[in-house]
Amino acid sequence: MGQSAAASLAVAALLALAATVVVGWDGATAQRNERAVAITVGWEHACALLDSGAVECWGDNRDGQTDAPDGSFSAVSAGSAHTCGLRESGAVECWGYNWYGQTDAPGGTFSAISAGGHYTCGLRWSGVPECWGGNAAGQTDAPKWSFRTLSAGSNHACGRLTNGAVKCWGDNRFGQADAPIWYFGGVDAGGLHTCGQRASGAIECWGYSGEGRTDGSGRTQLSAVSAGDAHTCGLRPNGAVRCWGDNRFGQTDAPGGAFSAVSAGGLYTCGLRPSGAVECWGGNDFGQANPLDGRFSAVGAGRWHTCGLRENGEIECWTENYRSQAETPRGRFSAVSSGHSQACGLRDGGEVECWGHYDGWGELMEAPSGAFSIVRAGRDHTCGLRASGEVECWGWNENGQTDTPDGMFSAVSVGGDHTCALGDAGAVECWGANWYGQADAPSERFGAVSAGAYHTCALGDAGAVECWGANWYGQADAPGGRFGTVSAGEVHTCGLRENGKIECWGYTFNGQVRPPAGKHVQISSGTYHACALGEDGAVSCWMIYNGAADVPAWLRAGGLPSTGTGGLLNRGSALPVGVVALALLCASLSALWAASASCRCRATSR
Repeated sequence: MGQSAAASLAVAALLALAATVVVGWDGATAQRNERAVAITVGWEHACALLDSGAVECWGDNRDGQTDAPDGSFSAVSAGSAHTCGLRESGAVECWGYNWYGQTDAPGGTFSAISAGGHYTCGLRWSGVPECWGGNAAGQTDAPKWSFRTLSAGSNHACGRLTNGAVKCWGDNRFGQADAPIWYFGGVDAGGLHTCGQRASGAIECWGYSGEGRTDGSGRTQLSAVSAGDAHTCGLRPNGAVRCWGDNRFGQTDAPGGAFSAVSAGGLYTCGLRPSGAVECWGGNDFGQANPLDGRFSAVGAGRWHTCGLRENGEIECWTENYRSQAETPRGRFSAVSSGHSQACGLRDGGEVECWGHYDGWGELMEAPSGAFSIVRAGRDHTCGLRASGEVECWGWNENGQTDTPDGMFSAVSVGGDHTCALGDAGAVECWGANWYGQADAPSERFGAVSAGAYHTCALGDAGAVECWGANWYGQADAPGGRFGTVSAGEVHTCGLRENGKIECWGYTFNGQVRPPAGKHVQISSGTYHACALGEDGAVSCWMIYNGAADVPAWLRAGGLPSTGTGGLLNRGSALPVGVVALALLCASLSALWAASASCRCRATSR
């Protein structure tokens, strides 16, 4: 997204006098008195440019993509897992994921910036684009022509030439870089498609047409267009938002009312109201951390879904459900286990029943007949423990994770691409993938074992937890003391102390290691979230997968001042009445500017 230099400098100068924080008399921050003037949506995070020039970001922060630096910007663009901002001086500053050098902005000044999948493009003041970062599809090989605007998509980029024609480069497997020979007033590159806005307001899209992402072609009277990963949204002249394409998560179900800008992202969309309020809709945390009310006797956390066993034996799941893993079969069960894209239950007679539509490796449909005492669903394979003590596994077996060893076992745990079982004598035996040592079980005596994605943890006889395997985020650095239960997730681990208190360690960015207080009797770590069962039968889950649609409360309200006892302050000190009046005047002018300004926002896929 970009703004003209003149408009940016004028707005920055005008709004420099406005107060930026609303605080209570005790000095604590109550609510920020700023409004958004532009928005940009990435794959799992979003950012807003505020009227003060500051950038506010929210959502997935695994790579620091929402850690916007201080200071004033004139434009901001969210990419796949990185963000770039344009300083008022024209310098580019980027933050977030930098594996391909996409945040290593070159020196010099730019007039516009656009962050793509794993790369970034900027427009020099001469109009010539310059790109940096990943170049697997030639997306950084920008032509040395003069452009007016620039849009970086997933692995292709497009620009509007000074004569209004569109030129694209990079990935063209689906024709997304084959721009029609015509004149456009705007263009936006998405995941595998591109949409342009003709001078008449008609929309023309090209590239991959799956999920209806190019169905906007021929739509008229749209004043702006934004292409996301698999959906596109446009802005009508009256401010209404019109979207088309993939709608599995409600990302095209735009709310009513007028907007001044719209930006389509990975699985969600955000719009900017004329008041400066930001509103988002579509995929967010898939609901895996929002359990149902009532009492449960067991809970299982999967990748993006959770299942609970009611006290009457019925199973209820809540989730993103595009593979039907939340569509539970009827009847009574004695156990439940949530995997990657499937869930399995144990009937009262010991028969295994699984549901979900992903069966690429047989992890779902090939459950053997007969009775089991335990069932565990993993990423792409499932295992069960027979009453006789034998372990039987089925599903994906590329790494030998279903090649069960001989012998008798008392428990089994399924990880990402490996499996572990607890022998009758307390020895842990693991098989399958061992890239990080996750299958190298110590030769000690344990009372329980839990296999995560790339690490494994076991509970010793004295209650001490010992972990081995991948330890990128400290997920294998178990704290000391006694535990009664341990559960290993993707890059975090949680344990249940003997007093019922939960303690977690490892990956912290999205809240997996910040469990609820209180006494609990069971714990289950999923891929990106964790759940626990309280002693009253209530289920508590925590960790928001990306939070990309969780707009800060003060920004959802358009940055309106607090109506409490707090005063309008700057850095904790009272302002003279004249300065307050001037600040309110600037804020009003800012709202008028935001209502009339047009801003381009783009989205990419990671």
